[in-house]
Amino acid sequence: MRFTIVWGVLNLALSAAILVALVFLFVLAVKALKRYLGAKPVREEKAETARSLGEVLKLHRTRCKMTQEFVAEALGVSRQAVSKWESGRSDPSTSNLIALAKLFGVAPEELLKQTR
Repeated sequence: MRFTIVWGVLNLALSAAILVALVFLFVLAVKALKRYLGAKPVREEKAETARSLGEVLKLHRTRCKMTQEFVAEALGVSRQAVSKWESGRSDPSTSNLIALAKLFGVAPEELLKQTR
């Protein structure tokens, strides 16, 4: 009889602990989801800026009558890297951005100021 009571209490305590853990995990998941959804404007702005920087780079390259291959050779990168920068799929490193500005005959700040 005592063993049955002890076993029942242990089962109840274990069930309660599992329930508390599940509730805690649910609360953590909800908080993470709220934080992720709240950051949507920041993610969209970052994506827009990346596309805009690519557009600015392409504008300057075509204004200077340069090909992607010429720019790539001048900077020591691949033509595909220049293509990715212009399409917004990646951003140039700081040193490459400075080199691009020098190649285009503008200040690095001007490249960034022209982005949205």
